[in-house]
Amino acid sequence: MKMNRMTTILIAVVAGILLLLMLTSGSFITIESGHKGVLFRKFGAGLDKENIYGQGFHVIAPWNTLIPYEVRLQSRDETMDVLTKNGLSIALDLSIRFQPIEDKIGYLHDNVGIEYVDRVIIPEIRSATRQVVGRYSPEELYSEKREQIQKEIFENCRATLNAKYINLDVVLIRSIKLPETIQTAIQSKLKQEQESQEYDFRIQKETKEAERKRIEANGIKEYQNIVAQSLSDKLLKWQGIEATKELSHSPNAKIVVIGGGDNGLPLILGDGN
Repeated sequence: MKMNRMTTILIAVVAGILLLLMLTSGSFITIESGHKGVLFRKFGAGLDKENIYGQGFHVIAPWNTLIPYEVRLQSRDETMDVLTKNGLSIALDLSIRFQPIEDKIGYLHDNVGIEYVDRVIIPEIRSATRQVVGRYSPEELYSEKREQIQKEIFENCRATLNAKYINLDVVLIRSIKLPETIQTAIQSKLKQEQESQEYDFRIQKETKEAERKRIEANGIKEYQNIVAQSLSDKLLKWQGIEATKELSHSPNAKIVVIGGGDNGLPLILGDGN
């Protein structure tokens, strides 16, 4: 009887200790929205790379660890100094958007770890940026090649990061800072090029306008030649008669003398009064 009582007390103590361990060791885990978790079993097979824990409440053994990962789209700004094609040092401000591949965070944790941004993303972006920018001149960076450079950096990094279980969304160049003397020289050159283009445009416009006027003048001349060739005395008399008939219908009083004008045309006298 006494042994049964001692056994019961011992079981209750052990159960109480286990319960206390569970309550104080993080056995009850809540994964926040925008996060997922991967479980590490200390006394089992280690990291469970296949089973991903979604957001919400979870109960795990006190000796296991649930590692949360943010799987939302994230952004990181990076400033770096790079060399252009001619060896000029410039400061480049980048924005990088990325997110871990949700169903591969177990592999990401096993291969890289939770500090994957500093361990993988930033080094890859820096390396690709130096390679790409090194193929361009300061003028190209400052003006028309920015979008192309962004695209090349993105393309150079996307496949490598995807192999590391990271999805690269976009790489943006926020600003390019050149030495003041170089920037002034580039702005002056761009201004001169713009003025030259405007001058060429004006010349082309005036040339086209002159051509239009020449064509118009030739058309008028040709029309006049055709009209002059088609005129005859009979036609002129007929047009005079038609005009006289129109005038005779006006409300003003008048006297029409048939054949009274030169060449036999009708003669219209003024007010009959």
